Amino acid sequence: MKKQLKLFITLSFLMIGAFAFASTTEAASNSTSSDISAFEFLMKGGVFLIPIGILLFYSLIVIVEKYRYIRKMTRYNSSLLAEIKTDLSSNNFEQALNTLSKDKSAFGSVLNEGVLSMDRPYLERQSNMEKAANIEVGKMEKNLGHLGLIAGIAPTLGFIGTISGVIKIFYSISITENVSISNISGGLYEKMISSGSGLVVGIIAFAGYHLLNGMIDNYALNIQKVSLDFANLFRQKNGNKAQ
Repeated sequence: MKKQLKLFITLSFLMIGAFAFASTTEAASNSTSSDISAFEFLMKGGVFLIPIGILLFYSLIVIVEKYRYIRKMTRYNSSLLAEIKTDLSSNNFEQALNTLSKDKSAFGSVLNEGVLSMDRPYLERQSNMEKAANIEVGKMEKNLGHLGLIAGIAPTLGFIGTISGVIKIFYSISITENVSISNISGGLYEKMISSGSGLVVGIIAFAGYHLLNGMIDNYALNIQKVSLDFANLFRQKNGNKAQ
């Protein structure tokens, strides 16, 4: 988390510095040539592009970091249960725990809790495994709420930037009494950049939020299947004893 915060602060300062540089060079570039770069065009959106740009960088950081983490934790070794089946049948719980400790996924953590609770009643063991699964889901969902928040905030900031720009345009018209189409459209298209940028950032955050939540939901379904398979192994173990 500290590393993520440092990266976010660094990107924020870079964004502010880039905006300041583009603002100071805008007049010179316009006086020498009518053609402007895409970056200079984007910077015409106004100061509201600074928080929108910061939200974009933060969204990308969260999406990439959480995607890598969730993908790593939800990677399931299909032979994991088969590897510990023999150890459970022979009551060699320590060896089963050693095998599970090598698996760094969320599935390994839940099965590890199941093995640790082997001496507990069935319902208590299943409850402990469910709690372990919920803890893993909580880790995966950490900071995901930020993406949902950004999905709503970024477009709103864009609209505020556009509205403030329109207010300035009409205020300028009321002072100068210059109602030319070029004056209005020239200022208005620049302010619409703010709305467009906010919508793009909102879509990215919204898509990332639901993509990552879909991966978590898929894990929640799979862990239920794995828990059931683990319970069946235990039943088979007791059945073998009875025989």
